[in-house]
Amino acid sequence: MFFIVLAILSALLFGAATPISKALLSILTPFQLAGLLYLGAAAGLLPVLVAQRSLRPIWRLDRANRIRLLGAVILGGICGPLALLFGLRMAAAASVAMWLNLELVATALLGHFFFRDHLGRYGWLASAGALAASALLSWDGGMAGVGAGCLVGLACICWGFDNHFTALIDGITPSESTFWKGLIAGSVNLAVGTWLSSYQAGGEVTLQALIVGALSYGASIVLYITAAQHIGATRGQIFFSSAPFWGVGLAVLLFGESFSALQLIAAVLLIVALALLTSEGHKHSHEHAENDHEHWHRHSDGHHEHVHTKYPSWLGHSHVHSHDRLHHTHAHWPDLHHRHLHEEKVGE
Repeated sequence: MFFIVLAILSALLFGAATPISKALLSILTPFQLAGLLYLGAAAGLLPVLVAQRSLRPIWRLDRANRIRLLGAVILGGICGPLALLFGLRMAAAASVAMWLNLELVATALLGHFFFRDHLGRYGWLASAGALAASALLSWDGGMAGVGAGCLVGLACICWGFDNHFTALIDGITPSESTFWKGLIAGSVNLAVGTWLSSYQAGGEVTLQALIVGALSYGASIVLYITAAQHIGATRGQIFFSSAPFWGVGLAVLLFGESFSALQLIAAVLLIVALALLTSEGHKHSHEHAENDHEHWHRHSDGHHEHVHTKYPSWLGHSHVHSHDRLHHTHAHWPDLHHRHLHEEKVGE
């Protein structure tokens, strides 16, 4: 029960970012806020990584992994949050929170077409349902709603690519890749934001934005991974899929936004789509040549069978180890905002 609570708390923290960011956009520009949110995420993760002694320099990654991390930084850390925040300026936070479910759809579709993931019948039905719900939300908001929906959809595509890039990175953990992405992308967006517009926010607003980033994009990730390591990636993702609806609730309860009949219909469609998508899961083929390398894994996955006493078999961790030549599949579920706790199975 404790770890289920952690998964739900992770979803609540992530969902709260949308309505709070809407309020902060009255003072900060999208570039400035995107920079502060991701710098806050890096600051929130830094103490955890230092305590775990798991913060490794990214320049030691091989070329393929550096390219994947660069793609995650550009698409997931710079372009994604900018598209989201520009869209958030144009639409109600409740609608934007529900649109964020498109990240699941984008991750699944990109996986099917570009990353050798299989998307079955339920996955296609879920994608159609989520797109229909998004169209209803756009229609409810008029022309501004259409523009905002397109921007949030673009953000979700960026994060979909980010999810796949980050899941394929060997040598650093998901928390480490998120730290480096937050530090680099946050610095770039904040620098561009202060160059394009004068910085009007005082110390209190700046601190608020950093705290939102630390909690919603930093602590949320740590809580999710901790919970999913104990209750499983599938159950963890199901609980975390409630994040956008926490955002809707906070937008209505705390910020006085209205909730229309079309939004209610869209919410029902999205809940059905999420249930279908998270029930399916998908997998892609992956091959390791015989080598010594370091990546995140668990000893209960069926092919990391080396023994040591430092970690229990169910606990995900990263260290240098030897692989024989191995072909297997990664069975995983589309993750909201790069949580990337995937389970590995030996390929047939």
